Amino acid sequence: MHLPATLAAITALVASCAGHSMLSNPPSRGNTKWWGTCAAGAGCKGPCDSPKADSPFNSIYSPKRYIQRGQELDVGWKRLNHPGGFVRLAMVPFNQSDSWSAFNDNVLKYTCYETNCGPADPNNMEFGKYNGPGSAPCSTTVTVPKNIPDNTAVTLQWIWYGGGVYYAQPDASFGEYYGCSDMIVVGGPYSDEKPAAAFQGGDYTYPNSGMCKYWGSNKVGDCNFGDRVPNSVDGDLLSQSLEPCMRSGETKGAPYGF
Repeated sequence: MHLPATLAAITALVASCAGHSMLSNPPSRGNTKWWGTCAAGAGCKGPCDSPKADSPFNSIYSPKRYIQRGQELDVGWKRLNHPGGFVRLAMVPFNQSDSWSAFNDNVLKYTCYETNCGPADPNNMEFGKYNGPGSAPCSTTVTVPKNIPDNTAVTLQWIWYGGGVYYAQPDASFGEYYGCSDMIVVGGPYSDEKPAAAFQGGDYTYPNSGMCKYWGSNKVGDCNFGDRVPNSVDGDLLSQSLEPCMRSGETKGAPYGF
């Protein structure tokens, strides 16, 4: 009776591996090479899921999204069967959105990947406590900076890192995943002050706490695999990624710097 449950859980995890995770709200730029996702282990090195030259934002036929300074912007993603890790949010002018250093200098918020979502069945302990499958929507909010002039095109960057249970391996961590969404800032109160990065802790496993469950590293950049890309072999799904990043097992804590 135990084996079918195990196989079902593994099947659910493997079925999701083409996606792993991605920004869903506001809609990401998307890409065609990786079916909309951007995984460092698959060779997509960010800082966005596609470069600004390929963004739909450049098209006159693409609807534009307008936001205001000081607005609490809803940001969402789906759990996609993977537990743990952190989400980092940053915002830069659209014309700087191919620059890693620009995003690193303009981080707005860190939060837990499972900040308000969790497994479909909390009693499923197959891969550890609360580490079972489930694709519930996850979300947070981020405040649009007040130091952005009117009519500035901006790019919100979303990063997921520190996630775990890679291909049903409870000790293995994922690499980094990236997504970006382009918008225009109009209106709202203005201030010259640059906002400081904040951390909102607490997730499904450790609610109301200043920590998140994660695997591997709590620092952006540690699981981007550098300049390496996978050597894909037809018919070998695992060869399509350099993951897992680390084998250190589950832990808890705050993102690096907090």
